[in-house]
Amino acid sequence: MNFKDTICAPATIPGTGAISVIRISGSEAFRITDSVVVFRRGTASASKGYSAHFGSISEDGHILDEVIATCFRSPNSYTGEDSVELSCHASEYIVGRILDLLCKAGARLAEPGEFTKRAFLSGKMDLAQAEAVADIISASSEAAHHVAMNQLKGTYSAKLKDLRDRLLNLTALMELELDFSEEDVEFADRSQLRKLVADAIDHTSRLADSFRAGNAIRNGVPVAIVGPTNSGKSTLMNALIGENRSIVSDIAGTTRDTIEETMILDGILYRFIDTAGLRKTEDSIEQIGIERALRKIKEADIVIVMADATKPLEESMASIRQVSDMVQDCQALIVAMNKVDISDFTQTHGDKDITIIPISAKTGQGLDCLKKAITASQKGRYSASEMLVTNARHHQALRNACDALTQVQKGLELNLPGDLISQDLREAIDYLGSITGEISCDDVLGRIFERFCIGK
Repeated sequence: MNFKDTICAPATIPGTGAISVIRISGSEAFRITDSVVVFRRGTASASKGYSAHFGSISEDGHILDEVIATCFRSPNSYTGEDSVELSCHASEYIVGRILDLLCKAGARLAEPGEFTKRAFLSGKMDLAQAEAVADIISASSEAAHHVAMNQLKGTYSAKLKDLRDRLLNLTALMELELDFSEEDVEFADRSQLRKLVADAIDHTSRLADSFRAGNAIRNGVPVAIVGPTNSGKSTLMNALIGENRSIVSDIAGTTRDTIEETMILDGILYRFIDTAGLRKTEDSIEQIGIERALRKIKEADIVIVMADATKPLEESMASIRQVSDMVQDCQALIVAMNKVDISDFTQTHGDKDITIIPISAKTGQGLDCLKKAITASQKGRYSASEMLVTNARHHQALRNACDALTQVQKGLELNLPGDLISQDLREAIDYLGSITGEISCDDVLGRIFERFCIGK
């Protein structure tokens, strides 16, 4: 990737709206624009920053399109370079021809994420903020958007940078002590270091622990629908998402694999997972499906246990308790008693510790109550202002930093030599720096930005 080049790419998807936007960025952005666009007044090269200009683009003596060119002068642009955004009609043909003309004039097509990568390298944003740009683009719910915007605003990065800077200062003092080892002096206050390391461990571990919630917001809160065969799990799945996604049959064991679909409730994305019915079976294929169902129970944030109101209550409660025993404290358990439309079930409490929601997945009875129970189980778990880690790379770096800081803490307790403690501190500092990009390599940057869309 050569950042001396001037790049261009569509920033919008051609053919999906009235207008498409083509981005141009680099030292030759204005010259290339002037060679392709004939402006009614003036030129892009002579324009002021934050200004828009009307012009037309011709090819072979015929007008291809009329455009608006918005000019941004370095360093006051998204990339920090001279940049132009051409607004044209959203025809795939028009966009393709304009890109061809720009490339003939000296630009090249941008690689995935190259505009944002240039913004990072020019200091317009740090690496965590750059990754938040991709999260904002892909956000499919209000909660995911809030988390990504919080990260883009830099609060998350600022805290990590402050922590890293304080650790760096004390590390520098400890390493200075090595130059005066014969004098047996201490420049770094050990009590201050102990307190800082304890605070750092607390902060990094809390951020790392937030990954489960952050990942759920980003990819959907996992909701496993489990229970005996023919209890109505697939019917419920179809009723919740409003389409026939799962096969519904009176034959027991129809669902042999997990089926997933998403929907948004109260601004949060939920990922519903229909699973194989839980029962003893000699069918090897069905056994695999049941094993997957049991695994989804462990992975889910919410477990909906389906029971059949046409069955004896004791039989239903036995299957409910079977699943309940597998659910951990950090998970929400919701019990739905299905088929109440064809039974005389009226009891709402089958067990003193378990509340049952009567529903009919077939008629829709009680589904509103079930949805309210789902959203109520997540109240207070996600705050729009809370710092949540949604990125697996950040999560691993925070875990590694926490482990290194724990080693520092142990070294201080054992009164180990400063050079050994300093080595663990440096490791923690590097892990924290890798999140914001203060410590990075081309391979890591390549993996991050290649996941971006073209034009961003």
